[in-house]
Amino acid sequence: MMNRVAIAEGLFTWPSENPALLGSRCKNCGIAQFPAGDSCMACGSQEVVREELPRRGTLWTWTIQQFMPKPPYNSGETMETFTPYGVGYVELPGGVRVEGRLTENDPAKLEIGMEMEVVFDTFRKDENGDEVVSFFFKPVQDN
Repeated sequence: MMNRVAIAEGLFTWPSENPALLGSRCKNCGIAQFPAGDSCMACGSQEVVREELPRRGTLWTWTIQQFMPKPPYNSGETMETFTPYGVGYVELPGGVRVEGRLTENDPAKLEIGMEMEVVFDTFRKDENGDEVVSFFFKPVQDN
């Protein structure tokens, strides 16, 4: 039976029916960061609390990755199977920007300021055949 495992401990709630990114917020200055840290990146205080980050934000900037990344950032592609993918920063409410892969790779469908939501899906398979789950940002579709 195949398991689904998180790409890294502490990046998001896992396992979970409704996973969320995990950040930290400084009790001293209020700055939020991702990934969560044991101290504040702005003021150095160790008075930080872990919190689930909002699931929606706005695309702050983006690019299309045109070349295959080296391990461990490679998701198992080969030169023959590599498909360019979007990478961007999404600004979440509360003042934190998160870098991540985008589910969209068509530049005509990406625009700075568009609404994005975090989704969780298989990034690659590990040496045991388990699915390694990561987070991605997906454009919010208007209904």
